[in-house]
Amino acid sequence: MAGILYVTGTPIGNLSDLSPRAAQTLAEADFIAAEDTRVTLKLLNHLGIKKPMVSYFEHNKRERGELICARIEQGESCAVVTDAGMPCISDPGEDLIRLCEERGIKTVVVPGPSAVVSALAVSGLETGRFCFEGFLSVNKKSRAEHLQSLMHERRTMIFYEAPHKLPATLRDFYDTFGDRRLSIVRELTKIHEEVIRTTTKYAAEHLSDGSVKGEIVLVLEGAREEAAEEYTLEAAVALARQLMDRGEKATAAAKEAAAVTGIKKNEIYKELLA
Repeated sequence: MAGILYVTGTPIGNLSDLSPRAAQTLAEADFIAAEDTRVTLKLLNHLGIKKPMVSYFEHNKRERGELICARIEQGESCAVVTDAGMPCISDPGEDLIRLCEERGIKTVVVPGPSAVVSALAVSGLETGRFCFEGFLSVNKKSRAEHLQSLMHERRTMIFYEAPHKLPATLRDFYDTFGDRRLSIVRELTKIHEEVIRTTTKYAAEHLSDGSVKGEIVLVLEGAREEAAEEYTLEAAVALARQLMDRGEKATAAAKEAAAVTGIKKNEIYKELLA
């Protein structure tokens, strides 16, 4: 009889946040699939648990995913964990869930702490509707396209960011979205936990010097109703010109601007050449 994959949430900082059910799951599973076995070993040592582990991360997820599924099909149970928080959310575990679905393997969730929801809860921004945007790409073109696609997003937006990339992201936020409310949530559940409730303008001008450190979640105010109106052709052309200033060719800039604004590509392109 096939085993079960347990999607197991772990603490995002404070080890006391681990639920009794999660601890029991880790203790009873036949093996654990961990993003970084060294990080998970510290948690297991804290709990007094000794358990076989398999490393499972972005660059080996396909090969290890097949191995994990094969073991579960042979009757073993597996707890999949990430370094912190809920696995399978903006995480290689997403691929493992897909494999389990394809192979008819049962999955059970053992809920735990989430940096996304925790940051939103203390952000001071609207929480009724929100979207999670994960990490922004380091590729300039992909990054710009991602941000531009969100210019008229009405929901509160949540991003993960690394401290060394934060300065550029804060400047990009202001350049793309103008002045909006922004909460910078750092070191959640840890000793130096802090919520900086500010604006994109202030953050770009005063907090983009590299002084903000730690694990960071950015919670950005959605577009206001008056800002969510449809683009004019003039605005679409201006956006295309910004893309051209960044090195895009006119045809590509017109296409990208059309995708964001809804204005026809040919109309934008014609104005660019005028």
